[in-house]
Amino acid sequence: MSYLHTDTSNDKKSSKTHYTLNNIKVAFALSLTASAIMPLMSANAATYTVKNPVEYNKTAKKLVAGDEVILADGVWQDFEIKFKGQGTKDAPIKLSAQTKGKVILSGQSNLRLSGKYLEVSGLVFKNGYTPSNEVIAFRTSKNDLANHSRVSEVVIDNYSNPDRHESDYWVSLYGKNNQFDHNHLVGKRNKGVTMAVRLKGEDSQENHHKIDHNYFGPRPILGSNGGETLRIGTSHYSMSDSFTLVENNYFDRCDGEVEIISVKSGKNTLRNNTFFESRGTLTMRHGNGNKIEGNVFLGNGVDHTGGIRVINRDQTITNNYLEGLKGYRFGSGFTIMNGVPNSPINRYHQVVNADVNHNSFIDVEHIHLAAGSDQERSATPQKSTFSDNLVFNKNQQAPFSLFDDISGIQFSNNVSNDLSDNKIEQGFTVEPIALTRAENGLMYPTDKALRQYGATTKLSPTTKAQTGVSWYPKDEPETTFGSGNEIKVSSTEQLITAIEQANSGDTIELADGSYDIEKIIFIDKAITVQALNTKKAKLTFSRPTLFEIQNGGALKLDGLIITGENSLDSSGNTVIRTSKWGMLTNYRFSMFNSEIKQLDINHSFHFFDSGSRAFAKKIEIINNNFEKISGDIFRLNKETDDLGIYNAEYLIVENNQFKNIEGALVNLYRGGTDESTFGPHLSFMHNEVSNVGQGKRNKSKASLFLHGVQVTDIEKNSFKDSAVVKIEHTTGEPVTQVSNNQFINAGSPSVQELYAIEKTTASITNNKVQ
Repeated sequence: MSYLHTDTSNDKKSSKTHYTLNNIKVAFALSLTASAIMPLMSANAATYTVKNPVEYNKTAKKLVAGDEVILADGVWQDFEIKFKGQGTKDAPIKLSAQTKGKVILSGQSNLRLSGKYLEVSGLVFKNGYTPSNEVIAFRTSKNDLANHSRVSEVVIDNYSNPDRHESDYWVSLYGKNNQFDHNHLVGKRNKGVTMAVRLKGEDSQENHHKIDHNYFGPRPILGSNGGETLRIGTSHYSMSDSFTLVENNYFDRCDGEVEIISVKSGKNTLRNNTFFESRGTLTMRHGNGNKIEGNVFLGNGVDHTGGIRVINRDQTITNNYLEGLKGYRFGSGFTIMNGVPNSPINRYHQVVNADVNHNSFIDVEHIHLAAGSDQERSATPQKSTFSDNLVFNKNQQAPFSLFDDISGIQFSNNVSNDLSDNKIEQGFTVEPIALTRAENGLMYPTDKALRQYGATTKLSPTTKAQTGVSWYPKDEPETTFGSGNEIKVSSTEQLITAIEQANSGDTIELADGSYDIEKIIFIDKAITVQALNTKKAKLTFSRPTLFEIQNGGALKLDGLIITGENSLDSSGNTVIRTSKWGMLTNYRFSMFNSEIKQLDINHSFHFFDSGSRAFAKKIEIINNNFEKISGDIFRLNKETDDLGIYNAEYLIVENNQFKNIEGALVNLYRGGTDESTFGPHLSFMHNEVSNVGQGKRNKSKASLFLHGVQVTDIEKNSFKDSAVVKIEHTTGEPVTQVSNNQFINAGSPSVQELYAIEKTTASITNNKVQ
């Protein structure tokens, strides 16, 4: 008699195993050998291997507890997976890859699952974007949710909508008791949260989800609101509890916006996560009773790296380690906010009963208390404690800034090294502290008696290697200039061919001579074009532009002469421009030791012009000469819809000479009152400016026109016979410094506050105006 039957019919694409039990004795015997034979609960379980969507959809209709669907290796184009079923705890229904990492969902693909006890693993989403609101959704319709289900070892890699301001989510958790673990999410470039826990409806509240061991890889700067990496809830449901556990995840350079994690619900626990060089903070934006425990924040001195921001009631912040954080204000190393009296649900609720204990603040530049205080946010923190914490800054500068009354925060039993101008006088013991780095990579006092303060030595920080998947690389997010091969050229034809055929990171080296270019050179990779001998290679061009930076592009120029002597006799020519609209990837542009001249064959001949919805991570021009130009040098002013969007994060202009420029040197615009971003930043230093900005078509009537720039440093420049410097402050308490400049027949720099009624935050010092 046979008890094992293998069905290889066409309905079953691979073996289907049945256990036929004829009597109770046989059943009992089989139960004793459960390690070798499937459990009785899975008696009808089957495994199906499917090779295309038609086969999958046919199979998906008949799945029962214990079944497994295997997607065959290959590229599945435009495949919208609907995975539904009723598994059990001991016999879940599984959807997996034939080989982990070799099932690629591309084009317009997504995954939706609903039912209970479902498991998905091994898939990769890349080379496309979701046709719906989510790449992965734990629901198949508004009312069909997933419960007790798991998504593990799935990769979503740069699967971004090509319109950077078209919003979608990569992962949305609905239902209850679901787990999202050991996944790899990297490179979300368009607007929308990378991962969201949705609390819409009672069926998704008090959900007890678990989010663990995921690799949240680099998320580029979005340049507007809507770039959170993880959000738990929304303001609408923020008075509901979520009970979501977020632990053992690695947040690697998640730079989308000021909120890396936005907690907007109650009773969540976030513990033992690592934040590596990520700009922004873990923010308790809405909701009460959350616990932030045992997390590690490593800034390594990177600009705008932050820690924890506290808002609302009954929050516990304990045993966290924060080191090398440079962020300030809402993105500081640690922030306790002011609230709005009787706050609407979507604004700022008052901090009450916050418990901040046993945290280590090592070389954290800013701890802001009662932050955001203004006419609206006037409710100061109450009934809160700050105790048993360690504060150490090797530069001996106190990190505390107080923006309102902090008498509602009780400081007790904290320790610090000797800090100058420390505004917190009570509750701190000052000790001569020496630190040593322990085996876990964190710093602790060498004096064991002082280790009772701050984070425990038992912390075991989550590492990058412990998260995500082992079979998919954690590549660097961008290619370094000059990291590839060097290609020597000596003619125009060779130059064009070399750029077309180069790999990202390659350097094109130009022999001495002239290069007369009759086509636009499109840059879609990281390319360096440099002269063999400085200013011995000259580029001319006869098209409306010389270089166009496109998606994936980054351009560095070094030692060149670029002239407009052969350019079209037409207005609006540009040496360098981006794609005219809708770039997805952030670009970089650098130019050193070069000469730009004779851009005057017609009016409005510009040097650099950004298209709308293009975003530069960094633009830098250093040690260059610009002369005889009828237009502007940098036009970064296309985002005029006043939604907090802008065209460049960092613009660095240093040690250059500008002479006889009819337009503005910089036209940089960020409109609106949004507070979710850090930029733009302008550094304009050690430049010589002569006869700039006086042309009749310069609408700004300024040599520099800055609207809404958040960080401005104009220092040690000479302005002669030029239009004034105009600065317009909008929101966000911008940091503006104009110092040690000489203005000769160039007027005094102008700063206008467009919204704030308080005293300007600009510092205008030590300038000579003649």
